[in-house]
Amino acid sequence: MSDNVAADQLRLFIERIERLEEEKKGIADDIKDVYNEAKSNGYDVKTMRTIVRLRRMEAHHRAEAEALLETYKAALGLE
Repeated sequence: MSDNVAADQLRLFIERIERLEEEKKGIADDIKDVYNEAKSNGYDVKTMRTIVRLRRMEAHHRAEAEALLETYKAALGLE
């Protein structure tokens, strides 16, 4: 591969990444808007974020995390 072809390929990769980063920023702004709308309707955004995170987890990972949380809470007298 010549230096010119490699440089062109690298430039194309960088430009694709830059476009995707812009799209990601736009999507992040849209998500923020949805959370703000939910908050203005009386929903607790922190709890919603937790639910979204939990729903992304596989069931066995979620069960493991919840069991560990319960163990820690019990050890600290938060039950």
